[in-house]
Amino acid sequence: MEASEVERYLGKVNGWGHTGHHRISRTFVFPDFVGALGFANRIGEIAEAEGHHPDLLVGWGRVEVTIWTHKVNGLTESDFILAAKIDELT
Repeated sequence: MEASEVERYLGKVNGWGHTGHHRISRTFVFPDFVGALGFANRIGEIAEAEGHHPDLLVGWGRVEVTIWTHKVNGLTESDFILAAKIDELT
């Protein structure tokens, strides 16, 4: 995906940023570890249903989500669709 496309798609999801136009990420904040872990588990359910698995870093009160398409080692439209579905969980 070209950089201009990445920027256009980023405008359609809230709070996501990119790393060199190859990955998108967002950190979600929660009041405690239990909330963060529950959110990560809900992401896992979506990921399994979609067959598209983000990297998740769970810490006390936060979940950092990083998405990219491993097959192309970059971004595709499906990455932004997954990001939007994750946003719907909040």
